[in-house]
Amino acid sequence: MSGALDDLKILDFSRVLAGPFATMLLADFGATVVKVERGGPGGTGDDTRSWGPPFDSTGQATYFQAVNRNKESLALDFADPADLERARRLAA
Repeated sequence: MSGALDDLKILDFSRVLAGPFATMLLADFGATVVKVERGGPGGTGDDTRSWGPPFDSTGQATYFQAVNRNKESLALDFADPADLERARRLAA
């Protein structure tokens, strides 16, 4: 079954809950959503990765899982010129 947004690609630079919830809805309707999180030294990804309880049986925060379903994930360090260029290429 195809979704209404199958031909749409979204780069999701949002974090916490509101932005990821909005892009979750786009993914649910078929868009390809790539969640871009903070990488590099000290990079923690999205803050909700550590929010809980509740946690699942593997210790992952279910807040994060709930609003980031159906997404691809990528960690980039914008202080790294190569990662910054990768983000620009993805956006183009």
